[in-house]
Amino acid sequence: MTENKINSKSQNILIEDRNKATISGVEQVDSFNDNSIVLSTIKGGLSIKGEGLNVGKLNIDEGNIKISGMINSINYISKEGAPKNFMGKIFK
Repeated sequence: MTENKINSKSQNILIEDRNKATISGVEQVDSFNDNSIVLSTIKGGLSIKGEGLNVGKLNIDEGNIKISGMINSINYISKEGAPKNFMGKIFK
């Protein structure tokens, strides 16, 4: 039942002039710095790379984030392709 509820939500990305992004369907921010932001979304991981990146507005309850800065790339990270922890790499 929980999976059906999650799948019914939408996940959208709106990029304006390559320096502003609004993303919906965000579950959490995994990490961020000036050059990279990694998010968990309802559709999997999302990696945003650029320069001078800044999280301007974050609302986890609604699942929205606004990002500013020069956006160079946005890539989905599949759950199968997500980086494993150190022990997972050893016992692979």
